Amino acid sequence: MPHVMVTVAPELSRTRLLVVEDRREVLKAILGPPSEVHPRAAATLLEGLALWYQTPLSVVLCADEQGTSSRLHLCDELGFGLKSLYFDVGVAIAERRRRRITRRQLRGLGDFRDLRQLWFQGVEP
Repeated sequence: MPHVMVTVAPELSRTRLLVVEDRREVLKAILGPPSEVHPRAAATLLEGLALWYQTPLSVVLCADEQGTSSRLHLCDELGFGLKSLYFDVGVAIAERRRRRITRRQLRGLGDFRDLRQLWFQGVEP
């Protein structure tokens, strides 16, 4: 059974998603801002991915000081990640980093290095 880890990084203007199956990136996405999504959208997306891979997902939700992560409704009232048959959410505190504008960040879907670091460091919910 494959191990599938999903990192979700909600920001003010977008939501970045990185899906890794057995340490191999299989999906990178930039979705709309968390302020504009349906309350069940994130959970439904994760359930769909779990059904696709036929295994429960390990999910890392990147929390920040702006509170955008709470708009995805993947945490309970105390700030702990939700657990369901389809996924188990762990919360990681996102480090504030300065952004450099380089050509590399302007190509494709952008820079996902900070999300990759979470699974390289072995963050598990």
